Amino acid sequence: MSFETLALEDTLLSILIRFGVNMTVIFVLIRLIYYRFTRKEEYVFSFFMIGIIIFLLCSLLETVNIQLGMALGLFAIFAILRFRTVNFSAKDMTYIFTVIGVSVINSQANIPPPVIGAIVINSIIIITAIILEVFLNKRTLSTVTIIFNKLDLLQPQYRKELLKELSRQTGQEIKKVTIRRIDLNKGNAELEGFFKDHINSDKGKTILSKDF
Repeated sequence: MSFETLALEDTLLSILIRFGVNMTVIFVLIRLIYYRFTRKEEYVFSFFMIGIIIFLLCSLLETVNIQLGMALGLFAIFAILRFRTVNFSAKDMTYIFTVIGVSVINSQANIPPPVIGAIVINSIIIITAIILEVFLNKRTLSTVTIIFNKLDLLQPQYRKELLKELSRQTGQEIKKVTIRRIDLNKGNAELEGFFKDHINSDKGKTILSKDF
């Protein structure tokens, strides 16, 4: 019996082979790509477990009287109820969808020839994720909210001095800045600074400006 024939059969050994392929793809996708570019350890466990459960659920559907669409619909409802209070970014939600999609594909798809078909499909997903992460990571800027009290530097002619001052106070190389609000009564302004963060994002962080 050839390996390709074995991979297509509905046996325990066939499921285990597909499971090994699926876990390899998820490991590359989540541990080597997602975690490397986001450093969000708290979601790695969830992504792996989602991939495992979805794969086993789809693989075992033939043993129960339930349709694939209904099973995935039920899981989607449970996932929404569980994760609706979690502050997921668009990228995090995309990785969740990708993990689910990869698990469904590896558990159900029979693309001839089986081995080459599985390698091609999974490679497309992984290579696409790598290209997008590398390409977008070079252009994506993190943001930081700054309460700034040197209003005289907000004039257009002092743009370079403003960026230099904000970089000094935040410890980040501020590439550009936008003015959200100016409070003349308090003598400060709320600014949004954009900087290149190679390790972790400080989005949502607020820094108070001080005179030195």
